Amino acid sequence: MIVEYIRYRIAEPERRADFEKAYTAAAQQLDLAPQCLGYELSHGIEEPERYILRIEWSSVEDHEKGFRGGPHFPPFLAEIRSYIGDIEEMKHYTRTSVVSAGPR
Repeated sequence: MIVEYIRYRIAEPERRADFEKAYTAAAQQLDLAPQCLGYELSHGIEEPERYILRIEWSSVEDHEKGFRGGPHFPPFLAEIRSYIGDIEEMKHYTRTSVVSAGPR
């Protein structure tokens, strides 16, 4: 499993609700994609213009070739296309052994 982080900066406050609605719709395609193992969109508290989308993929290849080359990517992209210019980072990461032991 790998983790993709996409960092957005939505500067205009009036665009933020529409951004979240767009990702609500786009997430339906992530739910249908077998390559996607989970996702989470977080909104900045100290910097409300910041969003981070965390997506777990089965592998980089499954994401880049399987998802992007499959039937779920075009409708996913159609929902979020107008926010591509707001991306500050889009990278894949691998987890390390440093993780919590679980809930306290």
